[in-house]
Amino acid sequence: MQERAPRNRTLSCTDEEVMALSRDIMHVKSTIALSDIEGRLLSGDIFELARYLPSAFVDLLILDPPYNLSKNYDGNLFKRKEQDEYQSWFDGVVDLLDPMLKPDSTIYVCADWKTSTLVLPILESRFHVRNRITWEREKGRGAKMNWKNNTEDIWFCTKSDRYYFDVDAVKLKRRVLAPYRVDGRPKDWVQEEDGNYRLTYPSNIWTDVTVPFWSMSENTDHPTQKPEKLMAKLILASSKKGGFVFDPFLGSGTSVVVAAKLQRRWCGVDINTRYLCLAHKRVTAAKEDSTIQGYEKGVFWERNSTAGQRTQNKLNERQETLFS
Repeated sequence: MQERAPRNRTLSCTDEEVMALSRDIMHVKSTIALSDIEGRLLSGDIFELARYLPSAFVDLLILDPPYNLSKNYDGNLFKRKEQDEYQSWFDGVVDLLDPMLKPDSTIYVCADWKTSTLVLPILESRFHVRNRITWEREKGRGAKMNWKNNTEDIWFCTKSDRYYFDVDAVKLKRRVLAPYRVDGRPKDWVQEEDGNYRLTYPSNIWTDVTVPFWSMSENTDHPTQKPEKLMAKLILASSKKGGFVFDPFLGSGTSVVVAAKLQRRWCGVDINTRYLCLAHKRVTAAKEDSTIQGYEKGVFWERNSTAGQRTQNKLNERQETLFS
C-alpha cells in the first residue's frame, strides 16, 4: 500500500484486509432469493451473475458502467471499443438488467460526453428518457488546443409513465443576493443568522457537487469514483425509504453506502475484489456516521457550503481578529 501524506484521508485496503473482508463478499453460482442479496456485496461479472438474480426487484437502478475509454481499474482493463461495438456491449447490459426492474422503477445512467451519445439511442428504445443531468466534475486536465472537459452526464430514465419522484427532497439551499420583500416581509426566502437563503427547485445542471479528493474521508483510489452528494440526490429523488437500490458496476461502493445512510435496501456487484473491500469498509463506517458532505438536515447546500462549515469559518475569522 502506498505511503500517504499525514493529512491524506483516502480510504485504502491492505492485502491482509482484502483477505479478511473478502470472506463477507458473496459469490453467486446458482439462483438466489431477494432476501439473500439484500445488503450484500456480490463479486463477479454482471454478465455471468445476472441469470441468478431475482426478477422485478429493483426500484432504483444506478448504472455507472465503464465509459468508452481505455482505463485500468486496479488490474481489470477496459479497452475503448469502436462505437457500434460499445453500443452492442451496452445494449447487452440493458438486456440483462431489464428483467430485474419493477414496472415503476427508475434508471439513472452515467456517461461522459462521448459515451453519452452512444447510450442515448439504446435508452430511448428501451425506456422513457425524462432528462439529461449534466454535473460539473470540478476536476479535469487542461488542454492547450481544446476546452477543458470537466462535466459528465446522467440520463434520467423510467421503466414506464408510472414512477416516483420527490422534488422536495432534493431542493438546493442558495444564498439570496438580492432579497425581495413585500410589505417589508421576505418573499420566497428566509432570513437566517448568517445570511438570507432560499430553497430552489433542482435543475438538470449541477454545479454544487465536489468530486472526492484526498482530504475527504469518502475518497478512495478508484479512478472514477462518484461523490456521495451526487448519489444522495438520485436516491432521495427517485426512491422511498425501504426501496431497493441496485448497482451492477459498483466500484468502491458510493451508491450502496449512500443507500445505507438514507435507509434504503441495496445490493451491489463488482468484478474487482479490492474495490468491494473498500465498499465493505465504507458501508461498515456508515453505520456509525451517516453524514453526507453537502447535505445537512434534509437540505442540499451549495458547493463547499454547509451550516457547520459556515459557523466554523465565522469562528476562524473571529480568532484571526482577536489575535491579529
